[in-house]
Amino acid sequence: MISIREQSYGLNVALYNEFTLDDFRQLEAALLESKQKIHLPDVLLDLSMLKDFTIDMAMEQIKFLNQHENDFGRVAVITNDIWIKLGARLSSLLTNQHPKYFDDATKAQEWLLASNFRQ
Repeated sequence: MISIREQSYGLNVALYNEFTLDDFRQLEAALLESKQKIHLPDVLLDLSMLKDFTIDMAMEQIKFLNQHENDFGRVAVITNDIWIKLGARLSSLLTNQHPKYFDDATKAQEWLLASNFRQ
């Protein structure tokens, strides 16, 4: 399941339980729409309640990131699960995306807001 909220810097995205291909399609559409409004939208990606993801979603994510690697700004990832963090880091090796990892949403959002004011 996915929850997407627009913010001044871009999007807040929270993933719950399993991240599926349908969820990714929603995320993809929201990211592209955000790109229309903000030159390089930032993304806060909350994976703290994510339990699993599907392989087809992971493959689509890699394709999307490769096609849009320069279309987005900073990415803040919230997770305290070592396996989710490892999976996120492995996928970022295949693209130019270099997210910053946080243990809680407040610090992640503060980082995005602070970097937004500097631009």
